[in-house]
Amino acid sequence: MIAGIVLAAGESRRMGSPKPLLGWKGRPLVRYQVEQLRAAGCDAVVVVLGSRADRVQPFTDGLRATVVINNHFAEGRATSVRAGAALVPASAEWIAVLGVDQPRPAAVMRPLFQAAADSDADILVPVYGGRRGHPVLFSGRLLGEMRDVQDATLGLRAVVHRHLDHQREVPIDSPLIHVDMNTPAAYVAALAAR
Repeated sequence: MIAGIVLAAGESRRMGSPKPLLGWKGRPLVRYQVEQLRAAGCDAVVVVLGSRADRVQPFTDGLRATVVINNHFAEGRATSVRAGAALVPASAEWIAVLGVDQPRPAAVMRPLFQAAADSDADILVPVYGGRRGHPVLFSGRLLGEMRDVQDATLGLRAVVHRHLDHQREVPIDSPLIHVDMNTPAAYVAALAAR
């Protein structure tokens, strides 16, 4: 079983408008992310909202996803990871973590998810052109650690560093694993590249 966490609670300061509501392939980005995670093979998806949740939540209606509101989003990204991980089913064998500003088509994520089927690693990382990307897959064995991450100790990066010896890089034949849209210019470039 693979679960997905979509982190969509941030304030989108550099973007200037809520990133979950950016248009992407004819729909709001938050809907696109959930749909693609499901199509890639996620059995459960948790969407973490925070800033402007009242505006974003209606766009999650009808999705097969659990929505949680992180009222502490201003305290850092780790609060959203904890909020999402708290609702991941204990039966999850793998957990994919993806920012809402990192749109990934199902076809790009599917090989990563397929690699998880026969891997005994703790963490799977997609790689293209020698650079790591997203989503990162965490073994269900690490769910307890994910539920306890703190920004003061580097959040999920701390989990990654603790398990350097039990990671596997998965080659992905697409530069889209590197798309990350934090500014209007990055959004325009991503639209052109998709």
